[in-house]
Amino acid sequence: MKNEIPNIEWLGVTRAANHVAGRLLRCGTSPYGNHGEVEAAESRRDFVHKLRICLKELKESRRWLRLLQKAALVRERKMLAILGETEELIKIFFASVRTAEKNADRD
Repeated sequence: MKNEIPNIEWLGVTRAANHVAGRLLRCGTSPYGNHGEVEAAESRRDFVHKLRICLKELKESRRWLRLLQKAALVRERKMLAILGETEELIKIFFASVRTAEKNADRD
């Protein structure tokens, strides 16, 4: 299956949909920008902190996606793919945080 960036316009035009779409857009794009900050971290502590921000935003994205899934606003197949990708990113960032913290303890 080809990777595609989810288009949130499918939510429709209601006050609730606009709110969810806005929240999902913000927290869903935040890890990308914050990852740039991770790469420019000034210390190991700063590195871990910024990784944690990415992880936090990914978890928030997962939460909003699950709400959309429960509300059946997105085709199930598409939602499973998006949630699967989000879960993979959460696992990657969680492992990165754990490794960075372990390495910090050695310093």
